[in-house]
Amino acid sequence: MDSGFNFINREISWLSFNERVLQEAADPNTPLFERIRFIGIFSNNLDEFFRVRFAAVRRMVDLGSDEENLLGNFTPQELMDKIQKIVIAQQQKVQQIFTDIFEELKMDNIFMINEKELNHQQGIFVRKYFNDKVLPNLVPIMLSNKNKFPYLRDRSVYLAVKLSKKNEPKEFAYSLIRIPSLSVPRFLVLPKSGNKKFVVMLDDVIRFCLKELFFYFDYNVHEAYTLKMTRDAELDIDDDISKSFMEKMTHSLKKRKKGKPVRVIYDRTMPDDLKSFLFKKLKLGKENAIPGARYHNDKDFMNFPEIGKKKHYYPKLTPFRHKDLRQNTSILKVLRRKDVMLHYPYQTFNHFIDLLRETAIDPEVKEIGITIYRVAEASKVVNALLNAVRNGKIVTVVIELQARFDEEANIFWSNKLQEEGAVVINGIPGLKVHSKLLWIKRKESNGFRNYAYIGTGNFHEGTARVYADDGLMTSDPRLADEVAHIFEFFKQNFKHFDYENLVVSPFKMRHFFNKCIDHEIHLAKKGKEARMVLKMNSLIDPGMMQKIVEAGEAGVKVQLIVRGIFGLPINKELAENISAISIVDKYLEHSRIFLFGNGGNEKIYISSADWMPRNLNRRIEVACPVYDDEIRNELKEMLNIQLKDNSKARILDFNLINEYNHGTPGQIFRAQEDYYRFIKNKHHVVMIIYHNPRCAKSRAGLQYLESKGYDIEIRKYLNDGITETELLEIIEKTGKDADSLVRTNEQDYIDNYKGKTMTNEQWIKILVKNPKLLQRPVVINGKKAVLANPPEKIEEIV
Repeated sequence: MDSGFNFINREISWLSFNERVLQEAADPNTPLFERIRFIGIFSNNLDEFFRVRFAAVRRMVDLGSDEENLLGNFTPQELMDKIQKIVIAQQQKVQQIFTDIFEELKMDNIFMINEKELNHQQGIFVRKYFNDKVLPNLVPIMLSNKNKFPYLRDRSVYLAVKLSKKNEPKEFAYSLIRIPSLSVPRFLVLPKSGNKKFVVMLDDVIRFCLKELFFYFDYNVHEAYTLKMTRDAELDIDDDISKSFMEKMTHSLKKRKKGKPVRVIYDRTMPDDLKSFLFKKLKLGKENAIPGARYHNDKDFMNFPEIGKKKHYYPKLTPFRHKDLRQNTSILKVLRRKDVMLHYPYQTFNHFIDLLRETAIDPEVKEIGITIYRVAEASKVVNALLNAVRNGKIVTVVIELQARFDEEANIFWSNKLQEEGAVVINGIPGLKVHSKLLWIKRKESNGFRNYAYIGTGNFHEGTARVYADDGLMTSDPRLADEVAHIFEFFKQNFKHFDYENLVVSPFKMRHFFNKCIDHEIHLAKKGKEARMVLKMNSLIDPGMMQKIVEAGEAGVKVQLIVRGIFGLPINKELAENISAISIVDKYLEHSRIFLFGNGGNEKIYISSADWMPRNLNRRIEVACPVYDDEIRNELKEMLNIQLKDNSKARILDFNLINEYNHGTPGQIFRAQEDYYRFIKNKHHVVMIIYHNPRCAKSRAGLQYLESKGYDIEIRKYLNDGITETELLEIIEKTGKDADSLVRTNEQDYIDNYKGKTMTNEQWIKILVKNPKLLQRPVVINGKKAVLANPPEKIEEIV
């Protein structure tokens, strides 16, 4: 679409996002070991960028042509040069951040040392470790003009070694050693010395022992410099009609491993002769080579040894249960009564596993369908599906073989599921299946009923601990029946349905959201309130961005929360009605939530799709309206909290400065922690029980709470006493007078208080002095309390 509007280039915008990740590493307010982890994330992101996006730009340079999502005023060559310039500047920042972090580590008696800084005892330890653990994984490759140059693996780090003689420098040899960081940890923690801790990198362990490794040769100078290759990760899928899609994918994955080099990072102190030799053999030009520091593959810092103190890490935000999904509760039974939304990582992903387990063993469940894009390595999700097949269910798994960098894993799971008897659909021709759907068909008294889960994130128990996503569980026929239609389409692509509630791409998502925006524009032009809050990972689709510009110019208040790629250049004129922030914090913001004011009757959608050409044009994506008022309020509160963030939110503007959104002075808002507290206050049930272990009724109450899986706070009031404040709280929350909480069969009561009329205040003072007179057990849940005798009365306050 030629809109005449100059959007921000996608690749430059992505690098700006990764700069925000680097800001977290540079921020002294970020705990020290979390800063180290953010450097690892930055590096891992950059690796993927070069394997995919930079490789695409290289192909455009070679072809001299553009592609649909290359936006901005750049030729391919200009863009490639700009990327190189930005990346080199970022790499320099990384080295400065490392220097700062290592200095701070020293202040806490934690030392990163190299092979030249090892003392005698440490040297003995390192040499033994090398011989026992490292050496069995090493086979140096000797290099020469006579031998064919070895293939360098994608994303592996090598030591380029120069062997020479001190007195005869013209006698030398070259060698390559691949650092075996998959089979040996990249970091070695050395024995403590007093209160000092030491860490050495695997690279330096090998450097320290080069003499032992090359003892065959008569060289006395051993130098080693790091080298890392990044290759084009694009899959070239052939069009041989005699092969299955699975065979084509398997063949393409093998070819990817030998993809064209797109970047080589090398130690800038590498001698010129060694560098020239390597670059000539690798057939590399200067445009592909980036000088770097002594160490590469900083992504390994995501797994830096946890030897820090408590202050060096983020406080743990433990996932909690949804208030309606208690332990030993049928989730399907709950869904027959109401919708349930889970907010990850604040709430536990175990609920989804529990749902799969229940459907696998429920004799009335006849069929299960699920879309898989990425799953964990030892996936509990797939394990539950396999057990469902073994229990006689019809299980349909739509598994996307083209999920980038998960292709091999998905081929493995596809074969595993097929072997067990599941119906496996390997995607839809010409489209990627990116929607996050579960469908359950259950036989009930009045026929079959559909249940569904519609989410924003993958069915991956690992990422559910670090990605902020949302998932809706429902049996609402408006939604669940349409999910059933989608699975019917997956099975028989010629069938098409008119979805009245779900918004499905590529069939109508673009058109639908354009209509929603047009409606807000119509309201604004009539002088009525018009607003949109749009939260997503990436906004780069030209048509949708142009429509947002049109809305802002018409007077619609547009608030954007975009974590990653952002192509909309908000200048001073647009900023009157359009604002945009990006939140980068301890969790990866991954949910897509779209709110439209709709003249006061707000519409809210969750979605698997960003507003990018690929999502709207070439993928099966699903956006789902949220009908339940309680859930709508939870999502609205999330958006409100994020818009107030003045700790981790950055302003997205034309210049890509990534300035922090300072917001309201004097108040600190941090969206992820604030939302955790909000949702925990709503859902996390902690039962307080005033307990006497010697009382059978009190023990029965405690056992009942334990059987329901509640978190319990036990107050042994006979030992610890009870305060007037606590008693006032019990009276208020039970709605009873104090005399109804008194044990009238106690001898103390019979002797001293029977037949007397007393006020609440008087009874409170008596109970403080004689706590054994208090009826037991009293159980409190938030604003409600009950005398739990019998224990089943606890259900009154749930």
